[in-house]
Amino acid sequence: MIRLKTKADIEVLKESGKRLSNILFQIAKAVKPGVKTRELDDLALSLIRKNGDKPAFLDYRSEGSPLAYPAALCVSINEEIVHGVPGERVLQAGDIVGLDLGLNHKGFFTDMAMTVPVGEISDEDKKLIKVAKQALEVGIKAAKSNGHIGDISAAIQKYVEGEDLNVVRELAGHGVGYAVHEDPFVPNYGRPHTGEKLKPGLVLAIEPMVTAGSGRIVLEEDGFTFSTRKGENSAHFEKTIAITEKGVIILTN
Repeated sequence: MIRLKTKADIEVLKESGKRLSNILFQIAKAVKPGVKTRELDDLALSLIRKNGDKPAFLDYRSEGSPLAYPAALCVSINEEIVHGVPGERVLQAGDIVGLDLGLNHKGFFTDMAMTVPVGEISDEDKKLIKVAKQALEVGIKAAKSNGHIGDISAAIQKYVEGEDLNVVRELAGHGVGYAVHEDPFVPNYGRPHTGEKLKPGLVLAIEPMVTAGSGRIVLEEDGFTFSTRKGENSAHFEKTIAITEKGVIILTN
């Protein structure tokens, strides 16, 4: 069931998103060769708690999953698409790293992700990151009050495939705000003018996941990490937005 947010709710979500984006950019600056993924998670948890907030992902159990996520931050490297679990793995020059973080501020949830390079990376990976980042902006631009979810999905797909890359079809964006994951489902492919209507009060996490491969996925043995099936690198960007009567507000800007 889709739950629309009030104007007062969106004001709290603005503050949540501002705090989240500030934290995630600080984490991105800490990415460099030799850093353990666990260190990035420690930093995320410290910054969240310093502000009196709570990590949205730590101990979160998604619907249908027997496992609760064991960290505050998702750190996905190279072929890992999303939900990589931080640990003792050391970042290497040439890696690309997806950072995905959720924040609980006064009971209101926002979600954000970005992919960053570790040192110098290949031209192919530079393009991958650029296209994924731009795909998010294209998707946000397509989100208009009284439009449809399919408008966002189709715009992302058209742009990415026009760059000779593919979206990951088995994972998608989602509603957010009162919980980490809410309805509706926001795929990164589809047809315009289809799907749920974009009504004022709807809060969405739009998150293109882009790969040079087919977009087919595999769940790793840890039960959390999704990777590309054939090991191609992927990039992931995400922002939380609110549909309002006056237009779209980017909450994690």
